[in-house]
Amino acid sequence: MLRKTIMMFAAVLICVTPMAFADAQGEKEALAEFMKSDVVQKFKAKSYGYAVFPTIGKGGFGIGGAHGKGGVYRGNTRTGDSSMTQVSIGLQLGGQAYRQLILFEDKRAFDDFTSGNFEFSAQAEAIAITSSAGAAAGTEGSSASADSEQRATGFHKGMIVFTEGKGGLMYQATLGGQKYNYKAK
Repeated sequence: MLRKTIMMFAAVLICVTPMAFADAQGEKEALAEFMKSDVVQKFKAKSYGYAVFPTIGKGGFGIGGAHGKGGVYRGNTRTGDSSMTQVSIGLQLGGQAYRQLILFEDKRAFDDFTSGNFEFSAQAEAIAITSSAGAAAGTEGSSASADSEQRATGFHKGMIVFTEGKGGLMYQATLGGQKYNYKAK
C-alpha cells in the first residue's frame, strides 16, 4: 500500500511540476493579475518589496506536495530567485495550481525572507483573491466575504500573503510547512 501511495504521489508531482517554473514575463503577468484587487493595491503601495510566484503546482494522494519558483523584488528591482516547497500528509486527493504574492512591509521582513531558508509558522494563512473579489482571509484568521465588508487585516510579522487560484477555487491557503529558498541574482 505504501508503494502505491508513493507512486501516486510521484505521478501527481510529475503532472504539476512543469507548471511550477517561473520566468520574468510570468512574474510580470502574475503581479498584474494581483494588482486588479484593490486590497492588494493598498498593501503593495506600502510595501518595501515582494516575492511573486506565477504558478505553484500542488497535488496529493494521501501524501501531498507543492512546488513553485518565482522572483524576489526590492521596490521594483529584481534581487533574486526563490523557490517554494511544501509536503503534507492527510486526507487529500487531486491537484491544483495557484499564484502567490508575498509583500514585505519593511527591510527587516525582506531580510528575513531573503536570509536563505524561510518557513511560515503553522498558523500563517493567506488572503485568497478571486477575479471578482476584494478580500477573504487574513494572516491571523480574520476574514471577509468577497465584495462586502472587510475586517481589518494587515501585515503579520512584516509580511502579508495573497493567493489566487488558477483553474480552480482556493478560498483559503494554509502556509504552514511551506519552505522558501532564496538565491541572490
